[in-house]
Amino acid sequence: MTEEYGASHEGWAGALLGDGSEPGPVYLDPGSGSDFHETRQWWAYSGILNRPRAAAARGACSCGWRGTAHYRIDWEAVDAAGIYEPVIEGPQEDWEQHLEEVEARTVPLPGELAELLERVGEQLNLLARQAPVAALKAVAALEAVTCRVARDAAYMAEADELSWESIGTALGLTEDAARSRLIHYGMRH
Repeated sequence: MTEEYGASHEGWAGALLGDGSEPGPVYLDPGSGSDFHETRQWWAYSGILNRPRAAAARGACSCGWRGTAHYRIDWEAVDAAGIYEPVIEGPQEDWEQHLEEVEARTVPLPGELAELLERVGEQLNLLARQAPVAALKAVAALEAVTCRVARDAAYMAEADELSWESIGTALGLTEDAARSRLIHYGMRH
């Protein structure tokens, strides 16, 4: 489900400090070089390297959603386990519930089309295993159809003068991501 929403709904188990505030991102140095990794995962707020120490974790999403449930972190148990990136189940489950709510607000696909798309996917996967070159030819044909339909649908959605908020909600995207998607579809050839 998250592939459909892309960067609009990337989730994580976010950190909460003892005062209930959410700290900014931390930067991890994977070793030599200048490639630093930015994260907001709770485990990165362990109190080492001058980082704040998280008291609790909660579900978080790139769309700005934050879970209301707070899950206390038992650092002694985490440290004793020696796990680099332990999992706290609650935030993940809360974020998955958030995605279900996002999905419920999107425009539904007609049942017959949803079934057809599922069957096409199954057939393409089967063909990829049995005859990969034929699968690539089928994918190219499907891309040509989707390119044309996406371009036409993008133009029609803009002609309907729908707000970016309503388009975003219908697609399960942020307003900016919806605008970007329609521009992308409109420019495809």
